[in-house]
Amino acid sequence: MNTWFVIAQILGVITIVFEFTSYQIENKSKYFLATGIGSFFWMAMFVAMGLATGMDTQLSLIVAATYSAIRNLVFWQIFTKNTPQRKEIGLNFLLVMIGVALIAGIISIINAPEQVRWLHTLGMIAALSFVIGQYLPGVHAVRITVTLYAIVVILTQTPLNILYSDFRWNIMGILIEIAKISSVIIFYIRFSNDPKKPQLQFAKP
Repeated sequence: MNTWFVIAQILGVITIVFEFTSYQIENKSKYFLATGIGSFFWMAMFVAMGLATGMDTQLSLIVAATYSAIRNLVFWQIFTKNTPQRKEIGLNFLLVMIGVALIAGIISIINAPEQVRWLHTLGMIAALSFVIGQYLPGVHAVRITVTLYAIVVILTQTPLNILYSDFRWNIMGILIEIAKISSVIIFYIRFSNDPKKPQLQFAKP
């Protein structure tokens, strides 16, 4: 257990805090800021893991986390003001992000071992759903899609994925996804008996 591995675990814990917090937030721009910062620490965690175990095993994860951080922080800036022009910019940016995710997903499926291509296909579908769910109005779409996406990601962090002929568990990766699911559950528990339940639209910035 070297220093970089320990740093990776610390960064993972910070990621959990931001990811959990983000799904307690109704305001759209604040949600994107919180999850964007979480994605930055997520990316830093994979960089630290790469320095600890070899960058070749972490490169695709670093790219995915960087994509997530950029997407969320750009959406944060777009949704700080609710104007038609910003909505149009947001839609165009969403289409670009969908295209990037689609290309990355297809490449991942092609390069995956044949036994687990079905899992990577589910991952691509779940990822695309989540990206679209983030953009859709309301608090529900993003929480439903992130729960489905987190479940698929958890499967990729287990020996089921058979990465690099190494049957390994990524415990921190699993904990991060469990934090998202737990946050969604707690969010709905908080508002289950509240007469002012979350509306179909995010609270305006």
